[in-house]
Amino acid sequence: MKFDPTHWALILGGSSGFGLATAQKVARHGMNVCVVHRDRRGAMANIEPEFEKVRATGVGFLAFNLDALAAEGRAKVLDELAAKGARVRLLMHSIAYGNLKLLAPLPPHLAGTPSYDADARLEDEDFARTVYSMGTSLATWAQDVFSRKLFADDARVIGMTSEGNEVAWRGYAAVSAAKCALESVSRSLALELGPFGVRSNVVQAGVTDTPALRLIPGNEEMKAAARARNPLGRLTTPQDVADFIALLCTDEARWVNGALIRVDGGEHIAG
Repeated sequence: MKFDPTHWALILGGSSGFGLATAQKVARHGMNVCVVHRDRRGAMANIEPEFEKVRATGVGFLAFNLDALAAEGRAKVLDELAAKGARVRLLMHSIAYGNLKLLAPLPPHLAGTPSYDADARLEDEDFARTVYSMGTSLATWAQDVFSRKLFADDARVIGMTSEGNEVAWRGYAAVSAAKCALESVSRSLALELGPFGVRSNVVQAGVTDTPALRLIPGNEEMKAAARARNPLGRLTTPQDVADFIALLCTDEARWVNGALIRVDGGEHIAG
């Protein structure tokens, strides 16, 4: 597997988890990488060595620590890519910026559970911000890349979803709504951008021990249950998912469009 030297991966949310693993994977196979992330300065001491692994492959590498949800941030990234003559082969949406407040008070048997903020409630603004950041902003980015003619002739748009798209987890309501919105947007992109050579798909990873998962109340119980039910006896890893996303970027995967594909070792079908 070797990608064209003009091809770029534009990864939104690429400093950890699935985004970072994908950046490192496609770089090892010759694809240039542009990572957009939002991290505090203090976190960069741990992130920079991971970025250095991408640079060490010899591909082109850009990293932008800015707000991917702001128009000015998006413009800055795309201006730089355009200046480099980039052809975006992969636009990956892996933004993990969601609100984990509860909809209702905790029932008596869960009162005092330390991982929940029992007094906070989801409000309209919480929903709106989460649905945009983790869902419909996929369309915003795809439209801008398309309007600037930055997509490669045979491009891939990939969004990341989770089992929370159909299973209710306490405190996950806003993120669940965002994942459903993301899947709907991806299907529409598959239909409307397909005639222009852009394929759009969603990857549903199994339970994976990422920084985003660790923010979800009850994540230790989620991980234990996933290990117990997975036919392969372990959690999904970011590398498992990155391997598959790289395969979706190959010429041989050109006929996959508008799909939701589970990369979970059989976790979902195990019940």
